[in-house]
Amino acid sequence: MPTPPSPPRILLAAAALMMAGALPATAQPSGGAAEPTTTAQAPAAPQPPAVVDPAAGLFANFLAGRVALTLGDTSQAADFLTTALRGDPDNLELLNRAFMAALLDGRPEALRIARRIPENGVALLVLMGSEAVAGRWDRAEIRVRALPRGGLTQALAPLLQAWTLAGRNQTDAALALLRPVIEHGRFRSLAALHGALIADLANRNREAERLLRISLSDQTEPTLRLAMLAAAILSRSGKPGEATRILDQVAANGDEISLAAAEPARRAILGQRGVASAVEGIAEAYVAMAGALRGQAADDQAMAMARLALRLRPNFAPAILLLSDILTDSDQNARALELLGGIRPEDALAPVALLRRAGLLDKLDRPAEAEALLREQAAALPTRPQSLVRLGDMFRRRSRFAEAAAAYDEAMARVPNPREQEWPLFYARGISRERSGNWPGAEADFLRALELSPEQPYVLNYLGYSWADQGINLDRALPMLRRAVELRPQDGNIADSLGWVLFRLGDKDGAIEWLERAVELEPRNGTINYHLGDAYWVAGRRSEAEFQWSRALTMELETGEEPAIRERLSGGLPERAWPAGLRP
Repeated sequence: MPTPPSPPRILLAAAALMMAGALPATAQPSGGAAEPTTTAQAPAAPQPPAVVDPAAGLFANFLAGRVALTLGDTSQAADFLTTALRGDPDNLELLNRAFMAALLDGRPEALRIARRIPENGVALLVLMGSEAVAGRWDRAEIRVRALPRGGLTQALAPLLQAWTLAGRNQTDAALALLRPVIEHGRFRSLAALHGALIADLANRNREAERLLRISLSDQTEPTLRLAMLAAAILSRSGKPGEATRILDQVAANGDEISLAAAEPARRAILGQRGVASAVEGIAEAYVAMAGALRGQAADDQAMAMARLALRLRPNFAPAILLLSDILTDSDQNARALELLGGIRPEDALAPVALLRRAGLLDKLDRPAEAEALLREQAAALPTRPQSLVRLGDMFRRRSRFAEAAAAYDEAMARVPNPREQEWPLFYARGISRERSGNWPGAEADFLRALELSPEQPYVLNYLGYSWADQGINLDRALPMLRRAVELRPQDGNIADSLGWVLFRLGDKDGAIEWLERAVELEPRNGTINYHLGDAYWVAGRRSEAEFQWSRALTMELETGEEPAIRERLSGGLPERAWPAGLRP
């Protein structure tokens, strides 16, 4: 069943304001889920209040800003907290919170506030970046040396200090500083990569290649960003064939990220410098740290690192993509979409950004615009299936199954020799064909998906359940569904499928056992409750059957199930619905 909608963010912020309004005017900040039913429409988003009396409005703005920041709404957090700061400009708590909100929202005033809290580690990074952009590398290094030497900066500080030396054209000193980390440190691969970038910037191609190989040796499979930087360095080192092979390895994955390593995007990589300046190198370090933090679900810190990168490289595609993903995860789809517009069309990551934009347009209920983008990319990349797969996925989510199947047909025409990793495409088209009334085509797709990857529980389940529901191939469906249950023992839908095929085979006890298990796992699934009612009726447990059928009517059902249940409640299980061999 669909998850109930969460409380609108603005209502929570308003609740904080209401709580604040009940407090005495002299109060100061300390150091330290259903849609509304009382109004016809949700209130408009709050604007930062004009604080006429700072003592009266300070705490209200402070609380509202904290709530907004907790919810990931950096725009409102920055509005409220900077307004509160105007009411008490020397409050250290407010300075730190307003700074972080301004930084996370990408506002220029983060630098102004950072100058007032130089003991804040992140503020030091903002100040260091400002010095670097101005070419004041001595002062930038002083800022780096002032960073705390624990936690996040343990990995970051050596990279930043090396780049401040590179900014002064002191390449030997920069590489010497990184050498202990490369030889013995925990962050050897990262330090070696940045050493390679520093050497490449100084046109020391042989040394850049040597350091790059150290970084690559510590990776079982290079990330997209490492592959892009490696290809750039190798092509400049006179190894274009090896550079191409690295990109081919990424492009062969077939996912959306692979578009950045395929033609024509790779033209923006080969022959170019990994980074064009020491400032860009610092931004690269921030993005590497942001990616690591994102992988540890530390999204606030990841956002801060990405924003620091964008202060130095405003159109830096890796930082923009990371930030947009975080915003999307917090349901700020419009802001994520706007952010993606900052990636230049000629950037290697532009095709990836286009797919993300299309997905966001779909979430914003603008499917026509999403479709136009995807078809534009499909025409521009005539050998790549990704945009057509994404189009099919969009149609399928919107129950436009015939159109989805047609989009998947077009995508498959671009995959002449499917590999194991292409099984989801056959599965998705199979669902679309089945839902649009083409069962023979759907069955063929599910069987092909299982040929490519036999142990996919959802394919086993969909095909096995479809056979059971039609009363065909039951002996083939049973072992498939038993295997699916082994692979996904906590999935109520798969348990239901196993119970349903046992019911069709006339195994009353086995059917009831698994259907009861399915109801335990998915108690609000109408179809599962309906199936259990049928099994109870055949077992002679008539009152329990009627209870399950009545219960199912209070839940979401598939098309055609409601009239079938009402027929059962008025006259019992019809003879045609009994399992073969058990009909009365």
